[in-house]
Amino acid sequence: MLSITSSQSVQNCEGTSRREFLRVGSLGLGGLTLPQLLATRASAGEGNDILTGKSVVMLNLQGGPTHIETFDPKMTAPREYRAMFGETKTSLPGVTFGSHFPLLGKLAHKMAVVRSFKHGNGSHAPAAALVAAGGNPTKACMGSLFARLAGMNNTRTGLPNNTLVVPAAMGKRYKDFNAVPSRITGTGDLPDAYGAFDPSKGSDILSDMQLNLPDGRFEDRRGLLIQLDELKRFADKGGVESAGEFEKQAFDVILGGVSKVFDLSNEDPRWIERYDTGHIKIPKGLPKKKKNGKAIPGFSPEALGKQMMMARRLCEAGCGFVTVTSTGWDMHGNAFGVDDGMPILGPAVDKAVSAFIEDCESRGLSEKILLVITGEFGRTPRINSKGGRDHWGRLCTLAFAGGGLNMGQVIGQSDKTASSPSADLVTNNMLLGTVMHTLFDIPNLRLRNNFPAEIQQIITNSQPIKQLV
Repeated sequence: MLSITSSQSVQNCEGTSRREFLRVGSLGLGGLTLPQLLATRASAGEGNDILTGKSVVMLNLQGGPTHIETFDPKMTAPREYRAMFGETKTSLPGVTFGSHFPLLGKLAHKMAVVRSFKHGNGSHAPAAALVAAGGNPTKACMGSLFARLAGMNNTRTGLPNNTLVVPAAMGKRYKDFNAVPSRITGTGDLPDAYGAFDPSKGSDILSDMQLNLPDGRFEDRRGLLIQLDELKRFADKGGVESAGEFEKQAFDVILGGVSKVFDLSNEDPRWIERYDTGHIKIPKGLPKKKKNGKAIPGFSPEALGKQMMMARRLCEAGCGFVTVTSTGWDMHGNAFGVDDGMPILGPAVDKAVSAFIEDCESRGLSEKILLVITGEFGRTPRINSKGGRDHWGRLCTLAFAGGGLNMGQVIGQSDKTASSPSADLVTNNMLLGTVMHTLFDIPNLRLRNNFPAEIQQIITNSQPIKQLV
C-alpha cells in the first residue's frame, strides 16, 4: 500500500493533520484511509454542495500599490497629485488606467475597477492582514476561512485548497526574490493546519506528497517528479490492477494532482511567452542610487508571469484559493519610488495579468476563476520630494476580473485629489462578501449545521459589492 508521509504534523481542531489526510493505505482522516474517505464521500453524494465550483486568485501587490498610478490616474488634479506618468485609454468609454497598463486597458471591459475602497489603516503588517482577512473577526485570511469549510484538500486531485505562490515557488533562480507571506496568510483564531500551502518551502502537505524526498523539499521539484514517475511506472506495470475502485482513485489523486500541476513544461510555448516577465529586470546601478537600494534587487518581477500561470493551473486542477505575491510596491523613494518603481513593476503586472485574463477566457475559465488585485493600502495623493508616495489607508487599490461577476465597470469614485472616496464606499467586509459569495453557495451553507457557527455566520452574513453580483 502507498503511504505518503512527512516527519512533521500540524494538528487541526479535530485532532487530525494534513499529513494524515493524504495517506493512502495508512490511517487517514478520522481513522479512514484515503480510499475509504473517497468511498465515504461518494456514498454520501458529492459532499461539496456548499461550493460553487469556482476559485479565487488573489494577486497581492505587497508594500501598498499606488491607486493613482494603477487604476485612478486623476489627470484633472493638480500636477503634484495626478498620475506621474499620465494615463492610457481603455476599452471603456471615458475610463483611463495608469500609463503602464495598456494591455489591461484593452481588457477593461473584462474587469471591474473599484475607486472607493477604504479601510483606514496605514501600517504595513496590520493593514495587510486586515485586507487578507476581509476584516473578519477571527483575523484568519480568506483562504483559511475557505479551507475551514471546503476542506484542506480537493478530494478529486488532492491539491491544497489554500495555496500561496511566491517567486521562489517557481524555481531556484528566483529564491532570493522577496515575499512577506506571513502578513497575508495568517490563520488568526483558526488552527495552523488551515494555513496556506507554500510550495517554495514545502509545508506539511508537500511533505505528504513528496514520498521519500529529503528536507530540500520543493526546491528539488525535479526530484519530486522523478519519484512520481517511479510510482507511475509501478502503476503502469499493473501494480494497482488488483486495487478497488477507490484505491485506484486515491492513486489518481496523488499522481494526477501533483505531477502535472507543478510542471510547466507541458504548457503551450505561445502562452509561456505571453505570460513571460523574465525580461523585466532591475536596471544596473539603480540600487546604488537609493538610500535603501540593497532591497531593490529582491523586488524584481521576473517570476510574476510564471506565478500567474501557476495560479491558473492550480485553479484548473481544483485549488479553491490561490494567493500570488508581488513585492516592491512600498514606493516612498528610499528604495523604489513611483518614478523608478512603476516603470518596472507596472509593465510586469500589465503583461502577467492581461495574459491570465486572456488565458482563462481561451480555456473557458473566465466564469470559474475570480481574480482580485489589491494590496495593504494605497499611497498618499501628493507626490513626495523623493519621487514617491507614502502610506495611505483612506483609498486603496482594488480590481476584479472574471468569476461570473458583472465586469466592464468602474465602481465608486474618489474625490478631486484621489484622497478619499466620494461615492459608493467599498469596505473590507464587502471584499470578503464578494469573495465568499463567489466560492460558496450561500443559501445551502446557511442550511448546514456541521460547521463552526462563527465561521459560518461570518461568511453568510458578509455582503458582496452590490454592483458586482
